[in-house]
Amino acid sequence: MSYTALYRKFRPLCFEDVKGQEHIVKTLKNQIKADRIGHAYLFTGTRGTGKTTIAKILARAVNCERPMNGSPCGECASCKNILSGAGMNVIEMDAASNNGVDDVRGIVEDISYSPAEGRYKVYIIDEVHMLSTAAFNALLKTLEEPPSYVIFILATTEVHKIPVTILSRCQRYDFKRISIETITARLKELMEKEDMQVQERALRYIAKTADGSMRDALSLLERCIAFYYGEELTYDKALEVLGAVDTEVFSRLLRNVLAQDVAGCISLLEEMIMQGRELVQFVADFTWYLRNLLLLKASDTGAMEDVIDISSDNLKKLKEEAQMADMDTTMRYIRILSELSGQLRLSAQKRIMIEMALIRLCRPQMESDTASLADRIRTLERKVENGIPMQNFSEQMREDGAKEGTAKNDNSVRKVALPEAIPEDIRQVVERWGSIVNNIGQPMKSYLRNVRLSMDNEGRLLLACTDSTHYDWLTAGDHKTEIEESISGSIGKQVEIQFTLAADEREMDMKYPDLGMIHMEIEEE
Repeated sequence: MSYTALYRKFRPLCFEDVKGQEHIVKTLKNQIKADRIGHAYLFTGTRGTGKTTIAKILARAVNCERPMNGSPCGECASCKNILSGAGMNVIEMDAASNNGVDDVRGIVEDISYSPAEGRYKVYIIDEVHMLSTAAFNALLKTLEEPPSYVIFILATTEVHKIPVTILSRCQRYDFKRISIETITARLKELMEKEDMQVQERALRYIAKTADGSMRDALSLLERCIAFYYGEELTYDKALEVLGAVDTEVFSRLLRNVLAQDVAGCISLLEEMIMQGRELVQFVADFTWYLRNLLLLKASDTGAMEDVIDISSDNLKKLKEEAQMADMDTTMRYIRILSELSGQLRLSAQKRIMIEMALIRLCRPQMESDTASLADRIRTLERKVENGIPMQNFSEQMREDGAKEGTAKNDNSVRKVALPEAIPEDIRQVVERWGSIVNNIGQPMKSYLRNVRLSMDNEGRLLLACTDSTHYDWLTAGDHKTEIEESISGSIGKQVEIQFTLAADEREMDMKYPDLGMIHMEIEEE
C-alpha cells in the first residue's frame, strides 16, 4: 500500500476530532440536531485551519442515516460512500482551476436533479474567491434560492475578494488560527499512535513555526521524521531540519546589537549562513525573540511569563536583557526587522539586506526618524553615565560618525574651534533670533527659519544653509543688508553677517556648531 501523508492519514472524520475550532463545531452540530440546516455556508480563515475538513464532515453529517450527536456515524452506507469518494451527493470544485462562468453553469444545471440517494446534494467550492466576476454573477441567483435539497459550502482564505452580494446570502464562519498548545497536544497524540519518539520541546517548536496551521504543523513534522527516520526527533534535530536557530543565538545577537558591535553581529550571521540556516526564518525568529523581550518588559508583575514560549534558562537571560534595553529601542528593532521580513521574500540578495538591517540596528545615527534620534540620545546618556564627558551634541555625533568611517572620503570636512567666549552682540542676536525673524516679511522669513546660527574663526555671525536655493536667494541683491538692518533694529548694534552653504546635515554638524544649543548650555551654567 502506498504511503499516506500525515495530514491526510489523520484528517478528522467527525466533529469531535476537530481541534481548535470548537465555536464552529458546536454551532454546526446544534443545527444538525435541530434540523435547522442552512442552504449556504461561507468558511473563511487562514490555510490549514480545517475549512475543507469541516465542510466534508458537514456533508456526511447532513446525509448520515444515523447521526450521533450531530456527527456522522461513519458506519452507514451513505457515510461509507462519501468517505470512499463514490458518493454522488457531494460535489467538490476547486475554484482556483475551475473559475470560469461555464464551470458555474455546470453546477446550476446539475442542481435541477434531486439526489439519487440521501437527503442533500452538497457543493463544496474551495478557494471560491478565485471565481471570475461572470462566474459569481451566474452563481448569485442560485445561491439565493437553491432547491431545498441543495447546500453550498464556500471556502476561502481571502474573504475580502468575495462580492458583498455573495456574502449576504451565506452563513459566515471565521476559522481562527489554532493555538500552539492545541497543535502540540494533537501532534503528541498522533506520534503516540505512530509509536514514534519525539521530544515535546521539538513538537512545540514545530507548532510555533506552523503559525496556527494544523496542516503545516503535520507537514513540518513529517519532514523532520523523514530526515531522522528510526531515530528520536529531538529539539536540536528539528532546528537543523527546519533551518532554524536556537534561542541562545538570538540572545548573543541581541547583546551584540545593544553593545553596537557591528563586527560581532556580522560574524554571528556568517556563522548561521555557514550552518545552512534559512535566513527568512532566522529574521522571523529573531523578531519573535524581541517580541518576547517586549512583552516581558511591558509586564512589571511578571504576568506575561506564561505567554512567552521559552525555557526557564532562556527566560532568565531574557530578564537580564529586559533590563539592558528600553521599550522604545526594542520597538524600533521590531519595526526594522518587520520591514526586512516583507522585503526578504522578494529579494535575491537576502544576506546583504540582513547585514544592512543589522548595521541599522547598531547605528541609530544613520537614520533621522524620531525613534532613531531617541535611541541616539539614550546612547549618549549611557556614555555620560559611564564617565565619558559630552562636550556638545555636534562633537559627539562626529565621534560616532568617525567610528563608522563616514568621513573617510570627505577630507574637506574639518572641525572649527569655537572662540573661548562668544561676543556679546552675537549672544544678543541668538537670544532674540525668533523675534528678529518674525519681524521680517515673506518669503525671507521662511528661508531664515531653515538656517543655523554659527560663528567663524574671526568672530563673525554665520548663517549656514544646506539648501542651495535658500542660499542663493539670501545672498542675492540687498537681502544681506536687509537682515543686518533688522538685527541692528532689534539689538541696537551693527552686526556683520556672512552666509555659508553646507553639503548636508552631517557637514553642517561637523563644521558649523549650533550657537542656539551652545547658548542654552551657557544659560544652564
